[in-house]
Amino acid sequence: MMTGITGTPGTGKTSIAAELAQRGHRVVRLTDTVKPYIIEEDRCRETLVVDVDRWATEFKPVDGIVEGHLAHLLSCDRVVVLRCRPDLLRERLAPRNYPREKVAENVEAEALDVILIETLEGHPDEHVLELDTTDLSTGECADRIEQFIRGELPASCGSIDWTDYLELGT
Repeated sequence: MMTGITGTPGTGKTSIAAELAQRGHRVVRLTDTVKPYIIEEDRCRETLVVDVDRWATEFKPVDGIVEGHLAHLLSCDRVVVLRCRPDLLRERLAPRNYPREKVAENVEAEALDVILIETLEGHPDEHVLELDTTDLSTGECADRIEQFIRGELPASCGSIDWTDYLELGT
């Protein structure tokens, strides 16, 4: 069974995946798999443009966890969409030295549910867990993901609303 962990940059994917790996789960970091599919690299915006269709088609499924903000584009059996309150997300992204525009773009994407919507376009609701990482530790998030993988925590999505955090006019 392949479980995807996805979300906007800064929601906790890498930290939580590292915790799950320490617990013995096989974890594939998707950033390690896209290099042959890079079309363009924008160093100013710290962005890679990837041939996502070709990458997803050629990706060999794994028995384990795939982690990355493109994981929901793969044929996962289950998908966990990590979420984070936009004001905290902005704080988490600040130390990464992203350009101001990239931080704003990611915060807006989180407020607008972009990754969740993309996930639900490709996966049935009953295979998707939306997990708010805002007030949970890495360990607590990993616990919930393990419960979801084992079928002990039901799928749940669509209850998080960050629209109050939209910065209109900026």
